[in-house]
Amino acid sequence: MLGMKLAGNIFLVGLMGAGKTTVGRTLARHTGKQFFDSDHEIEKRTGVRITTIFDIEGEQRFRERERDTIAELCAMDNIVLATGGGAILAPENRLALRSHGTVIYLRAQIDDILARTLHDKSRPLLQTGNPRAKLEELFAQRDPLYREVADLTIDTSHQNVNVLIARLEQQLAEILTCQKSN
Repeated sequence: MLGMKLAGNIFLVGLMGAGKTTVGRTLARHTGKQFFDSDHEIEKRTGVRITTIFDIEGEQRFRERERDTIAELCAMDNIVLATGGGAILAPENRLALRSHGTVIYLRAQIDDILARTLHDKSRPLLQTGNPRAKLEELFAQRDPLYREVADLTIDTSHQNVNVLIARLEQQLAEILTCQKSN
């Protein structure tokens, strides 16, 4: 399966720390697609870190920048896009993702996300006295939206990236086979 060419765009959604960037880079390499991370694109375009945008302009302005960036990236061909954890909050983003590619929800357990993000100061929503409570709140709010937009859901908890990629490629190939036969 490795090295196979999958047609179309692949979009990764899920909470921060679910593995979207790590999985996305590897998946892009294995499928011959160009990789983008919407948060990194926003940082590149503004010249500042996401945390700075949150501090100076607030979350609402960040979400506007995110919406514009995702619209532009979704219009591209043959990419893998790792979206920010809150990208699915905007109905426009959910529609753009669904309309322009295959959406994969990378789902991880709260304990795993906490372990992955514990010392990461670049996560503005986790700069709180109780990061676990914040993650649980975000999960409760966003999980239904991730599920709504996803063509495929895969658990990233306790997963080796290469095993995860092999499973993803197999499931994507099955989706594409079903699409072609319909």
